[in-house]
Amino acid sequence: MTERDPNRLPTNVVPSHYDLDLVPDLDAATFAGTAAITVVVTETVEELVLHALDLDIHEAWFESGGNRLDVTTTLHADSETATLALSGPAEPGAWVLHARFTGVLNDKLVGFYRSTFAGDDGVTHAIACTQFESTHARRAFPCWDEPAFKATYAISLVVADGLFAVSNAAETEVDHLDDGLRRVHFAPTMHMSTYLVAFIVGPLEASDPVDVDGVPLRVIAPPGRADLMPFALDVGAFSLRFLADWYGIAYPGDKLDLIAIPDFAFGAMENLGCVTFRETALLLDQDHATQAEQQRVADVIAHEIAHMWFGDLVTMGWWNGIWLNEAFATFMEMLTVDAYRPDWKRWVDFGLARSAAFDTDSLSTTRPIEYEVISAADAEGMFDVLTYEKGASVVRMLQQYLGEARFQAGIRRYLETHAYANTETTDLWDAIEAATGEPVRSLMDSWIFRPGHPVIGIARTHAADGAAAIEITQRRFGFAPDPRSGVQAASDDPRTVPVVLRVGHAEGTSLHKVLLAEESATVILEHEPDWIVGNHEGNGFYRVELTDGDLTAVGTHALTDLSPLERYGLVEDEWALVLAGRGSIARVLGLLRSLAADDDVSVWQRIAGVLAAIHRAAADDAQRDELAVWVRALVGPAFRALGDAPTEGESERTTALRAALFDTLARIGHDTEQKARAAAHFEALGSDPEATDPDLADAVVRVVAASADQATWDELRRRAGAARTPQDRMRFQGALADAEDPSLVMQFCPLVLTDEVRTQDGLFLLRRALANRHATPQVWAFIIEHWDALTTRFPSSTVPRLFEGVRGIGDPALAAEVVAFLEAHPLKQGGMVIPQHLERMWVTVALAQRVPAELAAALA
Repeated sequence: MTERDPNRLPTNVVPSHYDLDLVPDLDAATFAGTAAITVVVTETVEELVLHALDLDIHEAWFESGGNRLDVTTTLHADSETATLALSGPAEPGAWVLHARFTGVLNDKLVGFYRSTFAGDDGVTHAIACTQFESTHARRAFPCWDEPAFKATYAISLVVADGLFAVSNAAETEVDHLDDGLRRVHFAPTMHMSTYLVAFIVGPLEASDPVDVDGVPLRVIAPPGRADLMPFALDVGAFSLRFLADWYGIAYPGDKLDLIAIPDFAFGAMENLGCVTFRETALLLDQDHATQAEQQRVADVIAHEIAHMWFGDLVTMGWWNGIWLNEAFATFMEMLTVDAYRPDWKRWVDFGLARSAAFDTDSLSTTRPIEYEVISAADAEGMFDVLTYEKGASVVRMLQQYLGEARFQAGIRRYLETHAYANTETTDLWDAIEAATGEPVRSLMDSWIFRPGHPVIGIARTHAADGAAAIEITQRRFGFAPDPRSGVQAASDDPRTVPVVLRVGHAEGTSLHKVLLAEESATVILEHEPDWIVGNHEGNGFYRVELTDGDLTAVGTHALTDLSPLERYGLVEDEWALVLAGRGSIARVLGLLRSLAADDDVSVWQRIAGVLAAIHRAAADDAQRDELAVWVRALVGPAFRALGDAPTEGESERTTALRAALFDTLARIGHDTEQKARAAAHFEALGSDPEATDPDLADAVVRVVAASADQATWDELRRRAGAARTPQDRMRFQGALADAEDPSLVMQFCPLVLTDEVRTQDGLFLLRRALANRHATPQVWAFIIEHWDALTTRFPSSTVPRLFEGVRGIGDPALAAEVVAFLEAHPLKQGGMVIPQHLERMWVTVALAQRVPAELAAALA
């Protein structure tokens, strides 16, 4: 007999429907519940094995028709399961498992948990809410908590009068009970996985529903937020219509609620019909929000609604496929928001997110997009930049290579074929292959199941007959860490790379597509090239390495002949080559000079990121002052060309560009005039929020925070406490970690262990403080001293994210101290991401050794 995988439930009992009745007690932070779970027994059994964690199962029985079997329950905390021993054999057929249970509304932001908020009256109110992905439904009710065990759910909630109750499906009826209680019933859901179940109870308010082609759409939030809901309703209605049309399938739920939760570990969660969000990702004052803040809210809403089909209707069979859910939803969020606001140029701006994926994927400790997931806990490692941004980039690369119409036809085929079912990644490639006739599976396997990405070398040559040609080569790209890290450079065999070149010549431009499967190939041209773009529109997930001559040539033509995405890619690739030990600061600064008159905010944001990294790695403050002179000469003319304030009819991206240039001038360019302007704006904004535009106001806060004295820091803290919108609260609270005075940063750190900083935000803000080079040693000492308190207070899944802050450490002694601490205090949830953070830290150490001499020579 084959031994059962201890990480998977047996399949001899399969659920088909859950009747759940939950009774949360918000004051006592407990809940009680009953479950009647209809199952199919496929072979005679004498026990059932299902999931249950942090539950007390007080009574259970198993019945079919008139046959009742008593149950003896044994809970197994290590495996998060319950064994239900039956009083007799259960023969194959339909049965119903009944259970009565209780549990605790925990404070860990998973399962059925308790969130709190302060009302306008200062009174603290509680909400009972859920977060079940990946494997936390078992904390709320006994269940078969694996994605392949799809079922329908009929949920009822017993709540006090005056409290709002919501779940996945529409409310159908209400029973009024004794003692001021009522039972709210919800319609049965579609066939779906346990991790998508949701129910929320609390003092909440809902917007009036918006009818979206027959689907009622609402935004739900704590009281007093009605004026922060219209933007989300507008984005939600557009996204719902756009996606139903794009997929060619009607929305699979009977209603759609978007719900703001005060304490929420993630950005949002795609529960069918009952999508939950952290407040900053849903509620927004459009008149006072930056373009980036509006875009983020639109992104997250579109992302979650995209999941209603891709993830909810069609679901991965096991957690190894979670990447496809998230990568495709990220791709669809870009597609949707680009359609919603074309002027935002969403695909151009995606370059910033893709840069973060490139950064991690350039390490030897990167991972394949999809990897074997043995236990459900292993799936937690998939919620990272490689899943979301690299995954979406690879999907975008495939879409652009196949063509948008053919790609869409393949997606529709996939969804129609597998609706209400579970799939593997290969099912998607097979559907697209069937729709297009292209070898999609073989192409994508080399990107999905292998880590890293290539650098494509570009060199001019001539064919044997003298025709102009380009030789392209590929090899795995990797950063160069300090030798003290012990990290060995990764190598790889060639993979199939869809390379698209764009070549400028005397007769115009020409495109050349090459499916590069070997180490090198030669592309024959009709004309001698004037300039070469190695990654047309930045669609390929690969780096490009140009010769010195070709970099100079393409830089000369960048502002006239290259798109913003292509210019962005030039900056991105040249800086990556520096980190790999192959490029030079001189090449980078030369390219930046050629882009000095660029008018795209995304390009300038990448330039600013490069300048900030150089600034950080400089030898000392004297060299930073020399760099600042160069930065002022580069950035000043572009800033002055835009003027001091927005003009009528100006695009939002232009307004954002002015703010980005202002920030760069003040903080990296050490521009005293702009710092003085920031101080004046900051004072004016204290009494008049209309004193300047939201984008510049956001930059003002960052500039003022950097040079804050005690009085200014106190004012930032006061504004954080008085903030009415979630964006303002995070703006001011985050700025407290940015002070150049370490003593001020150390006043902030203890706040993350108090109720002044929400649990959902604490580690992210502490990470920001750790990344502040002026206070890194002090913040690191704080983390060591308060390690037990930090790991107790915050959800274990979020603790590894704190260590992203060590990536900027350039001091080898401190780097070694970080490594030693983590070796002595290994994190259960950080098996993959912690080694990546540490390797990237050693890359920074190596960079700090090289930059001072190179920068001195380049500036001279």
